[in-house]
Amino acid sequence: MTRRRIRAAVAVAVTSGMALAACSAPGSGADGGSTAGSVVVGVASEPDTLSPLLGYGKDGNSKLFDGLLARNADMELIPALASALPEVGDGGLTYTYTLRKGVKFSDGEPLSPADVVFTYRTVLDEKTNSTARSELDAIEDVSAEGDDKVVFRLAYPYAPFAGRTVLPIVPAHIAGKQDPNTGSFNTKPVGTGPYVLSSWRKGEKLTFKANPDYWGGAPEVETLTMAIVQDDDVRATRLRSGDLDGAILPPNLAATFKDDDTRKTYTATSYDNRTVTLPTAGEVTGDLAIRQALDVAVDREAMVDKILDGAGRPAYGPVPVGDPWFAPDVERAQDLGRARSVLDGAGWKAGKDGIRSKDGRRAGFTLLHPSGDKVRQDHALAYASDAKKAGIDVTVESATWEVIEPRMKDDAVLAGFGSTGDPDFGLYTMLHSTLAGDGFNNMGRYDNPAVDQALDSGRRSQDPTSRKAAYHTVQQELVKDPGYTFLTHIDHLYVLADRWDGLTTQTEPHEHGFASGPWWNVEDWKPKG
Repeated sequence: MTRRRIRAAVAVAVTSGMALAACSAPGSGADGGSTAGSVVVGVASEPDTLSPLLGYGKDGNSKLFDGLLARNADMELIPALASALPEVGDGGLTYTYTLRKGVKFSDGEPLSPADVVFTYRTVLDEKTNSTARSELDAIEDVSAEGDDKVVFRLAYPYAPFAGRTVLPIVPAHIAGKQDPNTGSFNTKPVGTGPYVLSSWRKGEKLTFKANPDYWGGAPEVETLTMAIVQDDDVRATRLRSGDLDGAILPPNLAATFKDDDTRKTYTATSYDNRTVTLPTAGEVTGDLAIRQALDVAVDREAMVDKILDGAGRPAYGPVPVGDPWFAPDVERAQDLGRARSVLDGAGWKAGKDGIRSKDGRRAGFTLLHPSGDKVRQDHALAYASDAKKAGIDVTVESATWEVIEPRMKDDAVLAGFGSTGDPDFGLYTMLHSTLAGDGFNNMGRYDNPAVDQALDSGRRSQDPTSRKAAYHTVQQELVKDPGYTFLTHIDHLYVLADRWDGLTTQTEPHEHGFASGPWWNVEDWKPKG
């Protein structure tokens, strides 16, 4: 996870206008209507910016832009603005990309290597407030060669580097004349993508129009509207009324559409986990025995069954069960007997109320969760219930992210993490000690030398077997020294009107809904019949 403002529910009020829109008939205009060439989808949040220089679209699927590479439905890297996958040389220290011919920005200006160089150099500039900079740490230099080549020179061999080049490319002739942090490009972007921004009404909706000159062919979905609807129930109501063509929904609400023949539910597996951060600075959460006891006290299977209605998997660490990088020996069931034994051995003794104490410290702490997120709230309450059975008193508290952020150094948080593409992308920023307390990176300030060493090895090694061993070590160390209590990996559910062919899903990251979802490839959809 990078330095970003992670919000399961962005603080966007559900206005009275939205409530009225929920009752409007399809095509009546609340979000432009549902016509043959338009799609209106409901999502929970909107981006802070539409500039890739500040992190927008850095994992792909931005719709307005393209990267040198992209990912297909199977998450394989494929050429986008580059005409082929990169040529790798000098022992993994150079990556050379040849640009696709004939690509133009939506203002008609041609794409050139100078645009690629400008994009990466600006993101890497410390004066730019980019959430992508730490992810490009390996780049020592990027330069143009001739009129169609770009060469990246790395400071060290970085095995998954090609996956970082899905970063969208911006036009130097426009963005280069502005302050990347405050310029109008942040809300009025120009890119090479299949869509152009038509309008953005903050807190309400973004409307995208098909780019007729898109190098990949003009999309048949002519208008894509992303309606910002924070409340899950309101999204479901608007979908049911026909005001929305599709929406992301939690499992309990998605289930209400299962007998609707006019709509189809799409399930996307994900790296998105629900996790409790256990700050090392906390008097209680910083105690290894407390963390170990919590790890075996939780009933992950019950959380999947009861909270997620089966739409997910138990999380035994940051890597999902069944993933090629998953270490199978880390699976573990709830074991309250072991939890109590660990606490007994560490001197945490149960009082008359069943809650333990040690050296005058009560085994209790506060667990914060973002307000308005019922799935996280349910996880937090289940976690507290399981913890109490072991003699640990967890007080669940709801708060906004503005309240949570300054407190997360000392208080536990029901957080969400997960990045796709390569284990380095999510694990390094979540666990490496050098990033402790760096915004939302390593929120619990976890510090484990064995984990640091394994993360560094996995990042720099070119050998797949060695890399797999390194990430297995990370997962195994997290069982011995759990700086987080991993609870579940969540499947993302989307319900859409069954009017189009070509819909698929990808394995998704923690941040989803806006760029992810069945609309990740909306430019390829075809009308049914």
